[in-house]
Amino acid sequence: MVQPPRAPEGILLVTIGEDPPDRLDKALAREVPEEAALSRSRLMKLIAEGAVSLGGVPVTDPKACVAEGQVYEVTLGEAAEVEAVAEDIPLSVVWEDADLIVIDKPVGMVVHPAPGQWTGTLVNALLHHCGESLSGIGGEKRPGIVHRIDKDTSGLLVVAKTDRAHQGLAAQFEAHTVERRYLALVHGVPEASDPRLRGIGGVSFEAGGVLKIATQIARHRTDRQRQAVCAAGGRHAVTRVRVLERFGTPPACALVECRLETGRTHQIRVHMAHAGHGLIGDQTYGGKRKLSARAVGEAAAAAAQAFPRQALHAASLGFLHPVSGEHLSFESPFPPDLEALVALLRAHQG
Repeated sequence: MVQPPRAPEGILLVTIGEDPPDRLDKALAREVPEEAALSRSRLMKLIAEGAVSLGGVPVTDPKACVAEGQVYEVTLGEAAEVEAVAEDIPLSVVWEDADLIVIDKPVGMVVHPAPGQWTGTLVNALLHHCGESLSGIGGEKRPGIVHRIDKDTSGLLVVAKTDRAHQGLAAQFEAHTVERRYLALVHGVPEASDPRLRGIGGVSFEAGGVLKIATQIARHRTDRQRQAVCAAGGRHAVTRVRVLERFGTPPACALVECRLETGRTHQIRVHMAHAGHGLIGDQTYGGKRKLSARAVGEAAAAAAQAFPRQALHAASLGFLHPVSGEHLSFESPFPPDLEALVALLRAHQG
């Protein structure tokens, strides 16, 4: 992988994509990476303060016209204190240096404070753990969340401690050069021999029987807590899936490896449900599907039915260190709950 270029510390470069909105504030809000954590109201304030410029000239009108290909410089300014409270919450630290920290997140931990969950989050824990080693990111003294995994998904997460690390990591995520491998237990077996899969929009197979799912994903029209595959609009999302192990006679479920090319909200869960292979335990996207006790055994079927979360684990993570350029790679073993469920499925296989 080639290390992406970095903007000067404290400056975010934003490139306007095709068919942009008709005004600057809307265009910036669309193009700024989610990881930058810059809301439209924050961007409007930065525009008014003269912190947004084009070709070195400040643009202070939020209604200014924009054009595809323009590159705006957003100066983030001096870091302010965040409202989130530091909390002494134990963390499983896989790697840490002056610029970043890699965490093995447990099931049940929310990554970022939000309405209804202002405490007990990973950010609260990192504010305590990192303390004064945090520098300003996005205009605040906070850990730089460059990607997220759901509350009930376990596994690896990298977080920036400095603005230069945040920008470097965000650029790699935007360029899709970060290596992310998830393990999931899904209903059914996504086989290349299944003709049903070839009739689903955005679904195809690559060499080696790898299932490729490429669609647009957007917020659900009626349920704002969910994401959905859509025919137009939304954000491009690509997931590749490989079957690692089949369970049941006949096969009723599978352990699969999911590799993310993009990282949209709930991407794996949405894509697997779209393909008809929802995750075991996924109450939001998995439907009411059950494993047959005849196929996998009574113990495994009961355990799968009672599994309290989506069976999804962020098992490996690889990227270039945003400062040193060193390639880093990390692995996380299955958490106990998933390990126990897989053991029951394997036991029935004999």
